[in-house]
Amino acid sequence: MTATTAPLAAPYPLPARIVAVAGLLWSLFGAFQFVVQTFNDEADLVANGMTPEQAALYAGLPVWMAAVFAIGTLGGTLGCVLLIARRRASVAVLAVSLVGYVLLWTGDALLGVFAVFGTPQVVVLSSVVVIAAGLLWLARRLDQRGVLA
Repeated sequence: MTATTAPLAAPYPLPARIVAVAGLLWSLFGAFQFVVQTFNDEADLVANGMTPEQAALYAGLPVWMAAVFAIGTLGGTLGCVLLIARRRASVAVLAVSLVGYVLLWTGDALLGVFAVFGTPQVVVLSSVVVIAAGLLWLARRLDQRGVLA
């Protein structure tokens, strides 16, 4: 009689685990930024260091911008949790997060956020997109190597 058992997943490399945990911390920081920018009024944004022009711009952004920001940050957070837990679902969740961040980048470019905030905003949000792509790449690579179940 032969028992059928699921094959053991490949070992989870320590560098990949470190990157997944770092990605989770990065995503939690992004979620904090989302809360600060989304749930504060113009006066609060100015009190947190924005110029009146920057605060007015953020306060006037369309709702879809907040939605894609939420998708990016919450997707990144959940995706990294799933990646740490070695779950294959992390691939799909991190892909959705990346799409959210690409749409956020596009919105910043089209709606004048980059123009008002300048080069630092372009650099930060471009870095966010690159990191999200890197986390998705890592999840896909771990899935291909049999690390995720």
